[in-house]
Amino acid sequence: MTSLKLLLRFAIVGALALLLLIPLLLIRGTINERERYRDEAIERVAQSFAGEQSLIGPVRVLPWTQVREVQVPVEGSSQRRTELRTEQGYDVQMPTRLNVQGRLRADERHVGLFKVPVYSWQAKLQAEFAPTRYAAVPGRSYGQPYLALGISDVRGLVGTPNLRVDGRALALQPGSGALDEVSKGLHAPLAVLADRNEGTLTDAAKVELEFVLGGTRSLSVAPIGDDTRVALDSAWPHPLFGGSFLPNERSIDHSGFKAEWAVSSLASAAQTQLGKAIRGEGGSVEALNVALVDPVDVYTQTDRATKYGILFVLLTFVGFALFELIKQLKIHPLQYLLVGLALAIFFLLLLSLSEQIPFWQAYLVSAAACIGLQGFYLSGVLHSWKRGVGFATMLTLLYGVLYMLLASENNALLMGSLLLFGILAAIMWVTRKVDWYELSSRTPPKLP
Repeated sequence: MTSLKLLLRFAIVGALALLLLIPLLLIRGTINERERYRDEAIERVAQSFAGEQSLIGPVRVLPWTQVREVQVPVEGSSQRRTELRTEQGYDVQMPTRLNVQGRLRADERHVGLFKVPVYSWQAKLQAEFAPTRYAAVPGRSYGQPYLALGISDVRGLVGTPNLRVDGRALALQPGSGALDEVSKGLHAPLAVLADRNEGTLTDAAKVELEFVLGGTRSLSVAPIGDDTRVALDSAWPHPLFGGSFLPNERSIDHSGFKAEWAVSSLASAAQTQLGKAIRGEGGSVEALNVALVDPVDVYTQTDRATKYGILFVLLTFVGFALFELIKQLKIHPLQYLLVGLALAIFFLLLLSLSEQIPFWQAYLVSAAACIGLQGFYLSGVLHSWKRGVGFATMLTLLYGVLYMLLASENNALLMGSLLLFGILAAIMWVTRKVDWYELSSRTPPKLP
C-alpha cells in the first residue's frame, strides 16, 4: 500500500509538470504574436519609406516591329488567304562589364517598440556594352533604343540620378520598358539607328550612373554582366550575406563590413533567366544579397529559451522529490505548482523586458527576480534558509547554462546534451546509496 501511495505521489508531480506546459505554450503564443507585430512594423516602414531593394541592369534594349505574311484558312472553305500580322519584340543586350559599388548608410526607424533597419545606398555604377550589328530582316524595322534599369521600389530614389552615356549627360525617364515584367525602374532613350532596317548599335558603349537609393533591411544586385563586380561597405556591423552568391572577399568587425563579389556569366544563369522573364516566360533572376539584421533577435532567443522551460520544471520537481523522500519533508502539490509557475513567468518577464532593454540585461534582471523569489519561498517550504539558498544556487547554474545555450547557437545541441548527461550523473551520484525499498516502506509524510 505504501508503494502505491509513493507511485501516486510521483504521478501527481508528473501531472503538475504536464499542467505547466499550458502557461509555457501560452507564453510561446505571445512570442509569436509579438513577432507578427514586428513584421507588421517592417511592412509599415516599407510602405511609407521604401521596401527591400533589388537592382537589375542596366541593359541596352532595341525594340523592333515586324510585319509577316501568314496563310490563314477561309471560314467555310478549304482555301487559304494571306494576311499581314504585326509582331513586336525586344532585342536585349547585357553589359560585357558591370561594376557596382557604394556605401550603405544604415539607420533605424521606430514603430512603437520595434526598430526596423533601413539604409541609404550611395551607389556608383559603370557598365560597358560591345557594338552590336543588326542585319536586315524582311519586314522588320527597329525603333528607338534605350537603356533600362530595374529598381524594385523607385520611391527609394533620393534626388535625381546622374547618368552619363559615352561622356554626355542623359535624363532618365520613368518606367523600365522591357524590364516591366521583372521590375519597376527607369529608362533613358538612346540615338536611333541611321537605317531603321539594319545597322550597328554603338551608342552607350560606356555608361556611368550615380544615385542614392533608400531601402528597408536588404539589397540585392543581379549579376547580369559577362563580368560583374560588386563592392559594398557599411558601418552596420551585423550583415547577413545571402542570395545565390556569397562574397569572394569580406571583412566584418565592430566598425562595419566590407564585401566584394566577382561573378562571371559562366557561373551565373542571371542573363538567361532575365531573357526568359522579359519574354514573359516567368521565373526569377538570381542575385547576390546583403541584409542588415538585428544581431540578437529577442523573439527568436526568447522562443528558444522557452523550449527549455519544461526541463527547468522537471529538474526542480526532481530536486523537490529527492528532498521529500530522503529528508522526509512535507511539500504540498500546490507548492510544487507555485514554484513551477514562478519558473514559467521568467520567460514572460524575459520577453517583455527584452523589448525595452538589451537582451542580456533583460535576461539578468528576469533571472535575478525569479531566483530571488524562489529562494525566499523555498527557504520556508524546505524549513531551512540553507536549503533555500542551495536551490537558488542550483537555479542560478541552470539559468547560466541556458544563457550559454542561447548565446552559442552552433554548439547548442552539444552543450544541451552535456547538460542533460551531467544532471543525470549528478542525480545518480546523489541517490547511489539510497535504499528505495526501505524508503517505500516508510510512512510518507502527511500533507500540511
